[in-house]
Amino acid sequence: MKGKNMTKVAFSALAALTAITLPAAAQAQSNSEAKPEVYIGASAGIHDLGIGLPDDDGGIYGVIAGVDFPVGNTFFVGAEGNFHLGDGPIDSEYGAAVRAGVRVGDNAKLFVRGGYQEVDFDLVTILGGNPPPGADSTDGDYLVGAGVEFGLGDSPIRFRAGVDTIAFDSTRATIGVLYAF
Repeated sequence: MKGKNMTKVAFSALAALTAITLPAAAQAQSNSEAKPEVYIGASAGIHDLGIGLPDDDGGIYGVIAGVDFPVGNTFFVGAEGNFHLGDGPIDSEYGAAVRAGVRVGDNAKLFVRGGYQEVDFDLVTILGGNPPPGADSTDGDYLVGAGVEFGLGDSPIRFRAGVDTIAFDSTRATIGVLYAF
């Protein structure tokens, strides 16, 4: 997806994120104790493209940022964005997702997420040579996944692990360290 199509998808995803998270924010503000939980962090992992070629997976290294809104005492909804640089068949990738989950105890969260992820491929690595003229090196599609986060005591530092798929074609497994504000 290039040009206008990608822009339409990006704006549609942003509008959907806004529409989903605003009601949660309003509910979170109605509860005097519930405050949005903003976080930023670093993540690393592996992205297997699943295209059946040797070396069709590569490391990804990047940043994530987001916000969660408590919904009652147990549940939360939120939105997050990510940007990763890659090695091997992946030059870079970025995306946005909404997430929903449940708190487990005082310091842990289980969550599912859905959104959009755009991937910029290194076609020279994938094809083993120069790509044909006009070959598109980017593709994007829906992302679904699940993960867990946990903190230690009252520290603002949290650890995270997640598994995602992009259109059930590729698989990403990531770990990360977050700082919650």
